[in-house]
Amino acid sequence: MKIKPITLKLILMNFLEFAVWGAYLTSLGRYLGNIGLGSQIKWFFAMQGIVSIFMPTLMGILADRKIQAQKVLSLCHGVAGIAMMAAGFYCMRATGGVEFAPLFTLYSISVAFFMPTIALVNSVAYNALGKEGMDPVVAFPPIRVFGTIGFICSMLLTNFLKIDGTAMQDSYTQLISSGILSIVLCAYALTMPACPVNKSEGKKSIAEAFGLKAFSLFKDGQFAIFFIFAMLLGAALQITNGYANTFLGSFASDPALANTFAVKNSNALIAISQASETLCILLIPFFMKKFGIKKVMLISMFAWVLRFGLFGLGNPAMPGVLLFVLSCIVYGMAFDFFNISGSLYVDQNAPVDIRSSAQGVFMLMTNGLGATIGTLAAGAVVDAVGVFENPAKWPEAWYVFAGYAFVVAILFMILFKDPQKKAAKV
Repeated sequence: MKIKPITLKLILMNFLEFAVWGAYLTSLGRYLGNIGLGSQIKWFFAMQGIVSIFMPTLMGILADRKIQAQKVLSLCHGVAGIAMMAAGFYCMRATGGVEFAPLFTLYSISVAFFMPTIALVNSVAYNALGKEGMDPVVAFPPIRVFGTIGFICSMLLTNFLKIDGTAMQDSYTQLISSGILSIVLCAYALTMPACPVNKSEGKKSIAEAFGLKAFSLFKDGQFAIFFIFAMLLGAALQITNGYANTFLGSFASDPALANTFAVKNSNALIAISQASETLCILLIPFFMKKFGIKKVMLISMFAWVLRFGLFGLGNPAMPGVLLFVLSCIVYGMAFDFFNISGSLYVDQNAPVDIRSSAQGVFMLMTNGLGATIGTLAAGAVVDAVGVFENPAKWPEAWYVFAGYAFVVAILFMILFKDPQKKAAKV
């Protein structure tokens, strides 16, 4: 089967999009811990959730009404790349010690413009596929998989170049490399097919323009429960991104474990999570058909229990490292089974006229409010346990996170009605 040129172009765009993120997302926490900013990790990861509450909407409106989406994508990556490189160069020149305020300011500017690009890349791809007469529902998922591959490749490059925080020297280079990739995508985005600008959108009401009509779904009891649990589960999303690498790095203080693979190549170990994510996407159609939406979402919630619990039980030596590997494997189910099945629940149950806006609310609750609240709460737990003063206490923090996921799963099991069973009773 011949692959169209536009397919290859979109594959490269998705590869670069997530390579930008993979360069630092899972390794930044360890670097921050090494430079004495361990207690501030929560703010760096919470900022991704904070800006996700409003920046994707603002950039989306700009792309809909004023500037073609591929140009907005280019603009966002340009600003994000410059700010992230500036953050890296600041760390490089801060010979007297990296201070929180300047690094956090530059980082925040970068992620504020990066987070909207995740949705913009989808919009640009859908437009390009439509112009080629291709069905985005069929053609886009195989293209999107290369985004995850880009994330993994970027993680592994960061790991094997030893700029992931395993060594103090040059670890700031992960920020510079991410910025460079953003600049590359800034230029590459301008080669994408032109996206339409619908200036008539300005005639919509404020509620319609900002997707606020979708909040009427909270009047439906089951939708309200679903969105609340989306926020509660979204709280788990950034915990391991922020702290898994830092946790693995803490074993370096033990001479017997300092040279183990899990400690010296922690980013490569965590990359198993993304590989599992790629594979679990392929399992979702079977699980959805076999078990239905509620059970699939429950599988995700209990997978989060295992994700956190296995980190608490494991250690870098054999056979304990196998528990870390297993934790990374179940991450695919933990992440994909709720995010994708949850998106399908919204698509199948929301009214047609607000379906896209309802997806926006789902993302707001998970990656916006949920991720922000969860990251800050996780930081409070880590600080309360005192892991940076005594690394031996890390398992206590992981057990708290596992207990939280378990309680959320049990409450979801009791309160959320299976849509299929609910429909059968009507």
